[in-house]
Amino acid sequence: MAAEDGRGEKEGADAAAARKAKRQGGFRTMPFILANDFCDRLASVGFTSNLITYLTLQLHLPLVHASNIITNYNGTANLTPLVGGLIADSFAGRFWTIAVGSAVYQIGKVCLTLSAALPSLHPPPCAKHAADCRRASSYQIAVLYLSLLCTSIGTGGTRPCTVGFGADQLELSAAHGRRGARPKWSFFNLYFFAVELAKLTAVTAVVYIQENVGWGWGLGVPTIAMLAAVIAFISGYSLYVRMPPGGSPMVRLAQVAVAAFKKRKAAVPDPSLLYQDKNLDAGISTAGRLLHTDQLKFFDKAAIVTDGDVLPSGQPRPWRLSTVHRVEELKSIIRILPICAAGIILVTSSSHNHSFAIQQARTMDRAITPRFKIPPASMFIFTNLAMLLTLALYDRVLVRVLRRFTGRPSGITHLQRTGVGLAIAMLSNAVAAVVERRRRSVAAASGLLDAPKGTLPMSVFWLVPQFAIHGVANAFMDVGRMEFLYDQAPESMRSMAAALYWLTFSIGSYLGTLLVTIVHAKTQRSGQWLPDNLNRGKLDNYYWLVVALEVVNLVYFFICVKYYTFKPLETVGGEEEVELYHGNGTDAAAKKQGGSFK
Repeated sequence: MAAEDGRGEKEGADAAAARKAKRQGGFRTMPFILANDFCDRLASVGFTSNLITYLTLQLHLPLVHASNIITNYNGTANLTPLVGGLIADSFAGRFWTIAVGSAVYQIGKVCLTLSAALPSLHPPPCAKHAADCRRASSYQIAVLYLSLLCTSIGTGGTRPCTVGFGADQLELSAAHGRRGARPKWSFFNLYFFAVELAKLTAVTAVVYIQENVGWGWGLGVPTIAMLAAVIAFISGYSLYVRMPPGGSPMVRLAQVAVAAFKKRKAAVPDPSLLYQDKNLDAGISTAGRLLHTDQLKFFDKAAIVTDGDVLPSGQPRPWRLSTVHRVEELKSIIRILPICAAGIILVTSSSHNHSFAIQQARTMDRAITPRFKIPPASMFIFTNLAMLLTLALYDRVLVRVLRRFTGRPSGITHLQRTGVGLAIAMLSNAVAAVVERRRRSVAAASGLLDAPKGTLPMSVFWLVPQFAIHGVANAFMDVGRMEFLYDQAPESMRSMAAALYWLTFSIGSYLGTLLVTIVHAKTQRSGQWLPDNLNRGKLDNYYWLVVALEVVNLVYFFICVKYYTFKPLETVGGEEEVELYHGNGTDAAAKKQGGSFK
């Protein structure tokens, strides 16, 4: 009787837990999650898109110095997500990592607002006819760096977790049987649509306030919006599906590597003899275990059972023996890295959009009406509009058309989508080189080569194609890369995988600093490509150099895709099913261990 009562209580508790799971997650959590990220991007893009103006016209720094500050800041802001992703996956979980990161980010934005609003924290304006302007002091630069550091640390908590946290709400609510759940690929399109909408608002309303009202208000308005978004995000706590952290993924990866090294002289047996333990893997995988692959066979040695590998209790010694699932986690991360690396040159090639392209726009005719001039940083409107329109057309039209030919719910594979974006990005920089050559010839014909602050008789809308093409490229490239990382990363390492996405931005930004520094140093004697006065420079040569790097990068990407194999995943549904997609976009069908490759 007591046993029956115990079973009844357990069944009641399980039913209550199931009902709670069905009440959590789903599409109703999106306003809280996306609003937080929307205001994050509104604040960051509203500042970084016009940061070159703030550094050169408010702090009076030289162009190359200001450009390097921007790329270094972007590098740091995109490096911290790697740490944030590790913290989220190891012990904090995605929700608390986002919450704490947002709070630290808010502190940085408040400091930035104060540095722009308080006269003591920035140099006085230049006199109208002064030959030289007073540059920002070391103290004022230090305050700027401290503010940028806080925003970078805060970004480390939000960027690697927001997209994964949002996808969890839809994926896990669908797993619990919620009707009307949307597919993950649709969420990624929605996520990037919201991001681009925030960027569009930033480069219009926020930049206009900065240029025409003042930097104090221009930074203060998005800072206030960010505070409201943080409060809204935390208020949705009870609605969220919160996956528990699976322990430090780096420790697990290290355990596999160490165990394989210790058994480096052992012969790898038949895969069916390698160590498996469903109970041990259950805590780090809810969607299904990873199955054995024939790549990177050296690490299979970590799953060979030898004397002394298992404790008397039956538990394996983690630094001597790993399950096949954990071995495949390491293999998955290693296979992802070469594909990720293709994004580095891409970021390097687009880093000039926040510096040189804005300075180009400042020299051109920006008048729309006799009383209104479009702010230089607002040229990003065309990047954001192009990306928004492309995302909408892709999600509502192109996917449906492609689905008829490929049979895939998402139309094309993640890697195919990324490759299309890489090819389109090259066109953007080629167009930029042609337009810059035209702009410089107009400066020469107008006698304005030595008048860097003069306005050329050439409309700023000549720059629209390069900005718009870049937006189309991002719609394919950024979404494709993020989908690929989320899909191919081990389930317990998705925050870290998202951090890899931002890590490419970090390395690419630092590489952009290095590229600009080298070009500036090597061209000083033969005619500077990147002087403060762009009318006397050869910026078009720099753009062609970037195009050449992108061609090499595209070839590298195609090679990586050719040899890439997607992870095999075991799911339980009557019989064992295995998903295995090859990088060339074709499906393979076979039978293995009672399951099917499909």
